[in-house]
Amino acid sequence: MSFSMTGYGQSSLQFGGYKIMFEVKSVNHRYCEVVLRMPRDWTGYEDMLRRKIQQHIKRGRVDVIINRERDEETGSGPVLNRSAVKSYLLAADELKDEFGLGGELTVRDILSMPGIMESKEDAVGSLPATLDDYSEVLELGLTQSLDSLLEMRAREGSYLVADVEQRLDHLKKLHSGMAELAPVVVSEYRDKLRQRLSELNDGTFPFDEHKFGLEVAIFADRCNIDEELTRLYSHFEQCRMLLNGNEPVGRKLDFLIQEMNRETNTIGSKCNNLMLVNLVLDMKAELEKIREQAANIE
Repeated sequence: MSFSMTGYGQSSLQFGGYKIMFEVKSVNHRYCEVVLRMPRDWTGYEDMLRRKIQQHIKRGRVDVIINRERDEETGSGPVLNRSAVKSYLLAADELKDEFGLGGELTVRDILSMPGIMESKEDAVGSLPATLDDYSEVLELGLTQSLDSLLEMRAREGSYLVADVEQRLDHLKKLHSGMAELAPVVVSEYRDKLRQRLSELNDGTFPFDEHKFGLEVAIFADRCNIDEELTRLYSHFEQCRMLLNGNEPVGRKLDFLIQEMNRETNTIGSKCNNLMLVNLVLDMKAELEKIREQAANIE
């Protein structure tokens, strides 16, 4: 499957009292260029994230934006530690029973005791965020956004492949037209040359059939396009094989398109027929359209 180089993906996760948002977008580029933007204290994860991206994307400019904001629902606002309150009250009762002490604990007394108020993360028993914790979270969030990006690139890539294959079919029709016209060019030249010589011959010089045949043979050799047509057809088949493969094919397609243009130009320089010239122009226009589409393929 061939992929487009254009795509977009996003995802978000909650961790450590923050909402972490991932945004990944890619555009055309000759090589694989990764640009990361994230909070400064997370720059230590850049190499790990870059390697993760390069495992999935071989060509294109990839912009990754990672932001975080305080999550109000799972933030670190203080909450009451009910188990600690019960422990303090139980300890007060034991002091009264064992040592005969009097007095009552007030709300102010209890709230001033350590451990009574804690963050929501601690209240639900979560551990402090360590370096490894953030590494796993960032990798997970990036993977989710990359999956969305790759899905979009695959979907657009299928459209590009279908369009290029349709244009290859049209090129084959033009190729068949050229193959049919190639022999006609020589026969037309022979007939026109014979007619012109007949018109010019006023009886002062004999018509030399041998020289006439030699001239036609030289012209036939000079305008022969069999080799160019054979190479063109081979390039068409190679393009189709590349498009149906599983490897990045953008650069190879670009090379094949250059070769097809070269063969087409050679045919144009050799042909001496208006219909053949028109077919050459149509083929060059179609190749240019394919080149524009191939520039979007990874």
